[in-house]
Amino acid sequence: MLTLVLLSVALSTCVKGALPPPCDSEIYCSGPILHQVQRAKLFNDDKHFVDMKLRETPDVVLSAFRNLSSESLNATVPPAKLQEFLKAYFEEPGTEFESWTPPDWHDNPKFLEGIANQELRNWAKKIHILWKSLGRKISAGVRDHPELYSQIYSPHPVVVPGGRFRELYYWDSYWVINGLLLSEMTDTAHGMIQNFLHLVDRYGFVPNGGRIYYERRSQPPFLPLMVERYYQATKNKEFLRAALPALEQEYRFWMQNRSVTVEVNGAKHTLNRYHVQVGSPRPESYTDDLELAEGLTDVGKEQLWMDLKAGAESGWDFSSRWYTDGHIHGSLGDTGTSQVLPADLNALLCRNERTLASFHRILGDGDSAALYDQNAARRLEAVESVLWDVERGAWFDFNLMTHSKHLEFYPSNLAPVWAQCYSRPEMGEKAVQYLKESGALQFPNGVPTSLRESGQQWDYPNAWPPLQHMLIDGRLT
Repeated sequence: MLTLVLLSVALSTCVKGALPPPCDSEIYCSGPILHQVQRAKLFNDDKHFVDMKLRETPDVVLSAFRNLSSESLNATVPPAKLQEFLKAYFEEPGTEFESWTPPDWHDNPKFLEGIANQELRNWAKKIHILWKSLGRKISAGVRDHPELYSQIYSPHPVVVPGGRFRELYYWDSYWVINGLLLSEMTDTAHGMIQNFLHLVDRYGFVPNGGRIYYERRSQPPFLPLMVERYYQATKNKEFLRAALPALEQEYRFWMQNRSVTVEVNGAKHTLNRYHVQVGSPRPESYTDDLELAEGLTDVGKEQLWMDLKAGAESGWDFSSRWYTDGHIHGSLGDTGTSQVLPADLNALLCRNERTLASFHRILGDGDSAALYDQNAARRLEAVESVLWDVERGAWFDFNLMTHSKHLEFYPSNLAPVWAQCYSRPEMGEKAVQYLKESGALQFPNGVPTSLRESGQQWDYPNAWPPLQHMLIDGRLT
């Protein structure tokens, strides 16, 4: 029988008015302008508005909107008036960037020579060329007048995912940096990592992305592995020494703000989860979140909005994986991400603990290395005690509400193999057998994110590249 001992903040019922705002901006993160503009659905994508630049200071814009609202009898500004207001006080998204081509890009990196198939080599070269179109340099205006932007200033140019994702994103950038190093773009990769270290210095952790409306949530903590990849490529010990304090600061953030203690058979184990205590709609998906919460109590709305943000923090936004009301019959409104101890997050933190130990050994600090080794050993014991299923041969997310494992197939069930976070070789062998018997290898375009078609993008039939890489890197396919 499993007994739960939760930290004081773990599953507390939220109290209306006690939660922090998504950020300090009364325009981009909360307040009547955000509410009315997004409710009016003036744009096809809610992210459009919160990425617009102010033409005037926030106090001037807020005052102008109060005057505009006072002209309306019911305080709801008509859409036409809102359009005029936006034209007068906002600029279109994109003005926060300057054109920039990575100066270390060149035509023929060595990895292309290693691709024997001409068709695949041509395809790889097209991918390599994309670096030139995905580079962004944040303008000096963002640095000098941050109050006019939702963009967070970072001192070095960035490589962005593209499309509506105009800014830097956290866990995406791990694979970006791997690709940059493969393309011999070491300077660009170094700048990307320096940006993340800068964000940790500023916030104590890495936000979800480079916008102020992401300031209260993070993403899977891949920064130690970014630093590891760069060190492997350069053997630059001074870079490693300078980066280490920020890596340790981020690790403390996850342990102090995203951890839960559980008790199994009389032994207590600490594991981590995604948890964002901001009970309001996501600014970049404002109307979706409002509509999803219709009919709920105020407390229910706040809890759902917190769990949607936690789902965004996971990177798996969204998936049946986070449903609390059963994966078969659940829906997005049943999202309860903060009630889940994820197998992949804990595998990643296990790998991070070992990576931090190795960094300290490289730098000659054996005592600190031993402490992180101990943390990794405790994590390994916790992962095996709470998440490992010996009969099925895989690791499963654990639900804190139902006190049970989620037994659906997700590639994350194999993450401890990728992270080398298991104690006995036969566990890895069982995991390979589990994957073969799951039926997930029968799809020619990659292992699907789940085997359940929920309509969410992190479910069947989609197969996301990071998950394919983790499976292949773990030698599971």
